[in-house]
Amino acid sequence: MNTNSENNSLFKQPSAWIPLAMSLVALTMILGYVAINGLASSGNGDEGAPARIFQLIMLAQLPIAGYFAIKWLPRQPKQSLIVLALQAFAWIIPIATIMWLESL
Repeated sequence: MNTNSENNSLFKQPSAWIPLAMSLVALTMILGYVAINGLASSGNGDEGAPARIFQLIMLAQLPIAGYFAIKWLPRQPKQSLIVLALQAFAWIIPIATIMWLESL
């Protein structure tokens, strides 16, 4: 049984692409911060506003991805698993970038 909704890409759903966009924003923030301020830390232990905003962006993705999983996994399991895998990969990239920059 082919319905019109099965033929539509899940990436048209906001809950599919918003976490990807948020990860891109977080990565852009990291790279922009490093480009402006360099790698040197302030030394006073305070991470500052950019770090807090990064943390909020990364945390805010989780309920959106959870909503996507709850809504679409039962309906289109194969496509939704692909989207969730991309969301997870996109979520890991900014975190891995931070870890790599901190190791320098």
